[in-house]
This record gives sequence, structure tokens and C-alpha cells, in this order.
Amino acid sequence: MGKSLILLAFLLICISVQVTIVRADDEEKPEAPTQSPAPVPAPTPEKASDADATNYDFLTPEPETGRQRAFCKSKGACYYKTLTCPAECPERKPKKNKKQKGCFIHCGSKCEATCKWRRAKCNGYGSLCYDPRFVGGDGVMFYFHGGKGRDFALVSDTNLQINAHFIGSRPSGRSRDYTWVQSVSVMFDAHTLVLSAKKVQQWDDSVDVLLVKWDGQEVTVPFDGEAEWKTNTGVREVVVERTDDTNTVRVTVGGLVEIDMKAVPVTKEDDKAHNYQLPSNDAFAHFETQFRFSKLSDDVEGILGKTYRPGYVSPVKRGVAMPLMGGEDKYETPSLTSPDCKVCMFQKQAPGAHGLADF
Repeated sequence: MGKSLILLAFLLICISVQVTIVRADDEEKPEAPTQSPAPVPAPTPEKASDADATNYDFLTPEPETGRQRAFCKSKGACYYKTLTCPAECPERKPKKNKKQKGCFIHCGSKCEATCKWRRAKCNGYGSLCYDPRFVGGDGVMFYFHGGKGRDFALVSDTNLQINAHFIGSRPSGRSRDYTWVQSVSVMFDAHTLVLSAKKVQQWDDSVDVLLVKWDGQEVTVPFDGEAEWKTNTGVREVVVERTDDTNTVRVTVGGLVEIDMKAVPVTKEDDKAHNYQLPSNDAFAHFETQFRFSKLSDDVEGILGKTYRPGYVSPVKRGVAMPLMGGEDKYETPSLTSPDCKVCMFQKQAPGAHGLADF
């Protein structure tokens, strides 16, 4: 009996020592190295192709219907597919743009041909019209007065900046300028596209007043054929296409923004109704514009840009005839083509930063 007790005690001591050693080993073990975060997946071919959504060749129209067709060359879901315009809008560029929708061909992730109006909708999201009146990405309407002869950042993001040049007039007795947007600059990568409405004394709808510059050089947008000017930077395709006989264009910067623009005058009726008291030798040609953005960051800035932020709440006063958005000091830029303002985010790249030459 005594020997049995001694043996049992010895076994208990051994088990206790073994458990202690195991616990000590566990405590002294170094922590397992933290796992590296999973790599961010590369963009899918479909999303990547959106920057190249207008990369297609025209085919002969369908013999029976006359509906236009395009052969897609952009990489992704639509690669080497043929898209045919719907019967409701058989032409990509209808001659009567004001009364007919055009066929919009998208060879990117959407891979579709749809019918769309090819002009700015001044009550639509992302619009900028009149003197000047905005409708933000949140759907809220507001005015931003700015000042004549000054430039302001409409959108400033990590990969895109859009500025506007304001023209205007200040009648005697007024405390501020009446203003309109006369020029728009689109800056991206290492490039700058500028569209302006030339100053004219008297307005004539049949006379084209558009001026287009690419990286500082004036370019011509033809009136016949495809009626478009196009370039490929090696990173994205840029297109300026006419959507009416004169003074109306659609601007596409692949993967970033699409803009419908129309140059218009301040009419005599508007002058009288608002008491602008404009001089008789200036039609104050300006733009009606609507923007559609592809990729904006959550921190996007600018008069219009910030209205696209997730959860954005507009500070303008609702229910008044002219809800005003301030911030001239934050958004003013030194020139139309400068990316600098107090809150601006965009930094223009040096030419050739992508290692791809323009052609």
C-alpha cells in the first residue's frame, strides 16, 4: 500500500512538471508573424476596358434597315463583338439632334448600343447652365456666382481636374457680377483639353463659335464625315464629336468623364427679364454643360465635384429662389489651366510619365 502511494505521488509530480514545461514553452514562443494583407486584385478586363469604350470600327449599316453597326476592339467583355444600333435610333449622329436621339455605342463593360439624347440636360445631374446654375451629383440645385474674368475648379480629384473660366458684367448699382461659364479645361494624366465659346457681337445659330485646344494647340473638329476630332494618348482615348450642325459637342475622355456642351448666347429676353443691362456689342456666348463621371474618389473636391461624395449633405438653403454655394476663396485657380487651389487634389503628370507616347 505504501509503495503504491509513493508511486502515485511520483506520477502526479511528473505530470505537473510536464504541464508546466508545456505552458512555459507556449508563453515563450514568439508570436506568429502577421499575415500580409491580400493584394488588391487587378481591375477586371471589363472595367479596364471602360477607358477604351469608344475603341471600335464602323461597319457598313445593315442593308435591310440602315441601322449602323460597330466592331468593338477594346479589350474585355465586348472584344471583337459587333454592336447594332436599335431601331429607335438607327444612327449614331442623327442630323436633327434636337428632335432625335442618337445611338450610343459602348464597347466597354456595358457592351451595348442604346438610344440617348446628345445634348446637355440643364435640370439633370451634373449640369452647369445659365448664370451659372448647378445641379449636383446629389440632385440639389444651387448657384455659384464666382466673378467675371476669374477661374474656378469645378472638379478636382487625384486623376482629373476640370476648371471653368467665368465671364460677366456688373451694371451700375450692383454689388456683384452677373456671370456665365465661357471656357472649360479638362486636365488628366499629362494632358489638357480646353473648349471655349468665342466672343461674338451678335449671335447667329448658323455660325460656329467653338474653339478647341489640345495641350495648348488649336485643333479642328470637322463638320462632315464622322464630324469628330480624336486622339489616343496611349493611356486613354479622347474624342470631341459634333452633336449638332454648330456649337454643340460631346467630349469623351476614356475612363474619366463624358461632357455634353452647347454654346449659347444670353438672349434679349433673358437680359430684359433679369435686368442684366448687357452691352449691345457682346452676345456673352457661354456654355450649357452636363457632366457624367466614371471614376471619382470618395474625397473628390470642387464646386461640383464635392456633391458626388458618399453621404454628402448640401449646405445650401433649400426652398429659396436662388440657393447660393459659397467657397470662391477655396476653389479659385490662378488660370484656366492651373490645377492649384486651396483644396485642389490633382497633380499634373510630366509628359511621358506613363512611358507611352501620344499618337
